[in-house]
Amino acid sequence: LFTVSVLVLASGCGYNEVVERDEDVKAAWANVENQYKRRADLIPNLVNTVRGAADFEKKTLQDVVEARSKVGQLQIDASTIDDPSKLQAFERAQNQLSGALSRLMVVVERYPQLRATDSFRDLQAQLEGTENRIAVARKRFIEAVAAYNKVVLRFPSSIGAGLRGKEVRPTFEGDPANETPPTVGFE
Repeated sequence: LFTVSVLVLASGCGYNEVVERDEDVKAAWANVENQYKRRADLIPNLVNTVRGAADFEKKTLQDVVEARSKVGQLQIDASTIDDPSKLQAFERAQNQLSGALSRLMVVVERYPQLRATDSFRDLQAQLEGTENRIAVARKRFIEAVAAYNKVVLRFPSSIGAGLRGKEVRPTFEGDPANETPPTVGFE
């Protein structure tokens, strides 16, 4: 009788819903990581293509290479989505890389011969597509975390969350620096 009572209570307390939402968050996070890896994999090809431009600004390239290196040094694992400081460090490194790439694209505007090459145009199109995929993956992750957090906080599913030791998860936050697009200036 006790076992039956526990099973009935567990099914009504959202225990299974917590499991389901937890798995949704993990799947969404895996997609975010996948898209960021895709971008990181494209960057060396982009840098090598740009490096071929005779008098291209070395500082801009160095910033991109260093930002990519910082992203690569981060230890990302399943605990990242549960640890606000790890998630913020990941987001900060990705934002630095995004900023460096934005500055690179602005500087590239000054080099029509570079923009005209097929390899650069192909890489730029792949990078733009990847940035869109990153935006979609982040959006889905944010939505999955929001749905998970609602289940964890809402009664009676909060009981099931407590039984599993699950707490509210952090999510991505907007970076105020990204609110202003880079400007293209011609000297």
